[in-house]
Amino acid sequence: MTSATNRIFGIPNCDTMKKARAWLKEHDIEYEFHDYKKAGIDEDTLRQWTSVTGWETLLNRRGTTWRKVPEDVKENINETVAIELMLDNPSIIKRPVLTTGDRIEVGFKPEQYAEVFK
Repeated sequence: MTSATNRIFGIPNCDTMKKARAWLKEHDIEYEFHDYKKAGIDEDTLRQWTSVTGWETLLNRRGTTWRKVPEDVKENINETVAIELMLDNPSIIKRPVLTTGDRIEVGFKPEQYAEVFK
């Protein structure tokens, strides 16, 4: 597969991102890395992803970024608020997000990637 087809989105120092990138390299799968810290993320992309995966899947509620979100925002979270949070701080997006063709995968498990690239 070509790098234009496969893109992985995240931040470089994330352990899960490192595992996903190592898996792709080990399996000789070319990809383009999109670094949220350097390139951010645009609203159209986020809306496209949420239409496929749902915003609940994309929003990382386990990380330190979520813990910093004010309680009143957490209590009233919906798609609009979630997208605003993700635009303002892409570190709150669950990692990695892998896009390949029309497919979008959130998170990393070796068996999940094996299924995508079989």
